[in-house]
Amino acid sequence: QLQLVESGGGLVQPGGSLRLSCAASGFALDSYAIGWFRQAPGKEREAVSCISNRDGSIYYLDSVKGRFTISRDNAKNTMYLQMNNLKPEDTAVYYCAADPWVADRLCPPRLFDSWGQGAQVTVSS
Repeated sequence: QLQLVESGGGLVQPGGSLRLSCAASGFALDSYAIGWFRQAPGKEREAVSCISNRDGSIYYLDSVKGRFTISRDNAKNTMYLQMNNLKPEDTAVYYCAADPWVADRLCPPRLFDSWGQGAQVTVSS
């Protein structure tokens, strides 16, 4: 059974940092496309960062470039999203996702089959 379990969300002040983790079980992350997505109240889910299969390219949403970093530890079968210099507009529920094959470097959410349970990230003073 494929499963993704997230941890690391919380409340942080503007300018602070958080690291989200997403542990996979039932499959090996290293050969999968992986991504982090977020959904704010009243808005559609959007891709924050992802690594597609096509050429291993890494995508970042323009508003997070230079602040967020996606990574994975194959030995731990875990993916991460390091978020620095957080802003109030980053407040959302964050989801990790994985799929055996995603060739679209923009990683549309509809292409991902397996999802984590979501982690609330709130940036507020």
